[in-house]
Amino acid sequence: MTTVNRSARGRKSLAALVCGALAAGGLAAAGVTTSLAPGAANASSHREAPLISGQPQYDNTDVYAFVSPDKPDTTTIVANWLPFEEPAGGPNFYRFAKDARYDIHIDSDGDAQGDLLYRWTFKDHVRNGDTFLHNTGPVTSLDDPDLNITQTYDIELLRLRNQHVISTTKIADDVPVAPSNVGKASMPDYAKLREQAIRQLPDGSTAFAGQADDPFFLDLRVFDLLYGGDLSEVGRDTLKGYNVNTIALQVPSDHIRQSVGQPVIGIWSTTHRRNASGHWTQVSRLGMPLVNEVVVPLNAKDRFNASSPWNDADFLPFVTKPELPKLIEAIYKIDAPQEPRNDLVSVFLTGVKDLNQPPNVRPAEALRLNTAIPPASEPKRLGVLDGDNAGFPNGRRLTDDVIDISLQVVEGELLGQKNDLGDAVNANDQPFGDAFPYVALPASGSNGPLAQGQGGGNRSQLEGGSAELTASAGDNGTLVTTSLVAAGAGIVLVGLGLAWWRMRRRDGAVL
Repeated sequence: MTTVNRSARGRKSLAALVCGALAAGGLAAAGVTTSLAPGAANASSHREAPLISGQPQYDNTDVYAFVSPDKPDTTTIVANWLPFEEPAGGPNFYRFAKDARYDIHIDSDGDAQGDLLYRWTFKDHVRNGDTFLHNTGPVTSLDDPDLNITQTYDIELLRLRNQHVISTTKIADDVPVAPSNVGKASMPDYAKLREQAIRQLPDGSTAFAGQADDPFFLDLRVFDLLYGGDLSEVGRDTLKGYNVNTIALQVPSDHIRQSVGQPVIGIWSTTHRRNASGHWTQVSRLGMPLVNEVVVPLNAKDRFNASSPWNDADFLPFVTKPELPKLIEAIYKIDAPQEPRNDLVSVFLTGVKDLNQPPNVRPAEALRLNTAIPPASEPKRLGVLDGDNAGFPNGRRLTDDVIDISLQVVEGELLGQKNDLGDAVNANDQPFGDAFPYVALPASGSNGPLAQGQGGGNRSQLEGGSAELTASAGDNGTLVTTSLVAAGAGIVLVGLGLAWWRMRRRDGAVL
């Protein structure tokens, strides 16, 4: 689960957000968009607040930051948007919004104000608007003319002082985005496309933007009153087979930290959307996992998402007197730790003393990373709780099991109340890479959740690459092939008949 923050900035911006959410809902209700799989779930900023849940292109899902294991003089930052991408969700598939600013903020002195801001903006390119196809043939490179819909992006580096921009430098210009993985027929070598989308920048950084397997692993049935009320609902990675849109940046660590003597940085991401008046409104913010999902109550979630870290004192009572331990106590009779929970303040707001807490820190929800701690040769999924100081909550690696870590911390692990709480999902379903951008390749439309039958009910699939379409019908599992083919042929004939009827009517024929 992941932290997010947003607050309404006046009636106009709030009205714009509500209109956007209602518009999205109206399209869905009208049948313009359809939810094909278990998409109505909540995860790490995956749909964590009411307004942003209707605007997935602008919804941060997770932020990761870690010292690069293969290049320890650099820091890698990964931020994800657009949750629950069903890989077969064509024909438009999944693009970054062109009316958004996707920002990553760096606080290098612990005052909860960004000193550096990396900003991604995206452009759409369509080669042929007279076809419904995302690609008109097999795609073998990012400049393949058969890739009909493409995106490019720019990156700007803004330097700030007291929230005022003092300089802006464009560090990337018209860089190609790795496309959605349509399927094996459309993109027979997707790894090659991914490789072409990794670009070295003139300032010594490396950048990537494109689709990736969702790296967050967890059983989201936690929201069914904590795993079914009896821990019967654990052990299934809810995000298995789903993708996200990823931006990743690997930057020399000395470019983003204040000094060698102060190596701790704070990191968070935001999304701004242009509103009806032409101004930019922050609609999403995310740093530490889980805060907005299970710490901030419903009536403050949207305000949290539009707020800024230097105002996080407004939300301090939700951390020092959290709801989650009380819920666990009510259901599982595990005593909630005594309040106020200053241990949670150190984990989620200030950083842990002598680990990743900067001097004179101002409490704020941000992912804090000590860039002077080298990568672990054998990372442990429980990070600092298991003696691995290179892991969460010192930054966040892709392999860190933040659900288990956070559940154990919430139940008092740092206060001496030892426990082994967890969701029984201990690793991602796909292996992560050994080099930048580290995230796993996205699931393709050929083998996503729908192709695997994860959506429940009847399911269809192409068996063994043959042309025979099979489906399980009803509870008896009877295979119906002939009837499906006949039904398909019938639909085609009906379609042809309607086309003929309309043509005849247009030509004035008497029916």
